[in-house]
Amino acid sequence: MSSPAHKRDAIAAQRAQPESTEADVKRAIRTILADKRAWITSLNYAVDYCRAALGMKGEELRVQTLYILNNITHWRAPEAREVRLILRAYKGGD
Repeated sequence: MSSPAHKRDAIAAQRAQPESTEADVKRAIRTILADKRAWITSLNYAVDYCRAALGMKGEELRVQTLYILNNITHWRAPEAREVRLILRAYKGGD
């Protein structure tokens, strides 16, 4: 079980993450789509959300990243952690 200090440090690290750009998000989404072996398992619904997101921008893209994040929770690719950080850091202000 995590200690309160560990959780606090993790929250502080997430807040310190620089804001992602729209280009960062699109690259992250392409990374998800490139993992075709995971499409039928851990990425299931996320694939359609990712495809749709490639044509979005601003607030619409920000909302779509929330759907994507909720549907990649079981994805365990080597780049999954970085992709999640990029998607979480997108604020939609581009």
